[in-house]
Amino acid sequence: MGCGPVTGRIIRSAACVAEGAAWLAAREPRIAQALERTGPLPLRLKPEGFAELLSAIMSQQVSVASARAIQTRLQDAGLDDPVRVAKASADDLRACGLSRQKITYAHALAHAGIDFDGLRALPDAEVIKTLTAVSGIGPWTAEIYAMFSLGRADVFAHGDLALQEGARMLFDLPTRPSEKDMRAMAVAWSPWRSVAARLLWAYYKLEKDREGIS
Repeated sequence: MGCGPVTGRIIRSAACVAEGAAWLAAREPRIAQALERTGPLPLRLKPEGFAELLSAIMSQQVSVASARAIQTRLQDAGLDDPVRVAKASADDLRACGLSRQKITYAHALAHAGIDFDGLRALPDAEVIKTLTAVSGIGPWTAEIYAMFSLGRADVFAHGDLALQEGARMLFDLPTRPSEKDMRAMAVAWSPWRSVAARLLWAYYKLEKDREGIS
């Protein structure tokens, strides 16, 4: 399968990521230099659907270990589809480790009636708009879902602090760029902004490990 349907390029394989990386490297010498250090970029694709988006919401502002524990409890309780979550009581969800706020978010997602299959046919902006209309889903969560569950090649998480810091390091900027700054910078990386994000995350990790940043 190729990498380009009517909604824009879709990343389906490592070959698609490599295509995007080559395109970016040909146009930006610093990206080419960074790729020499990072090596091939990860695919990072995730499942689609309610359970994946619920997991993303539950993972907000908690440790990785806590997020995994909550996800396991929800799965064990059979609370990983919209019908069951919609019918679940606050006590049922609290028993899985959800806070009061996240119980509200879980119910909001369950009642939102998102057509997850239909999201595949929507333009990037409409995907983000549809998801962020649900209480508990901000731009970052919607962008991450579009990038990795839907495989959108031209979506970028402009507010992500690691991406901002990676850009500061790679381009020798005096300060970490703001979300507005990142939006302006990322225009040059279209139509492969999600590959640029993969590169910046990988580069940030390399630099963090090299400098011993915790």
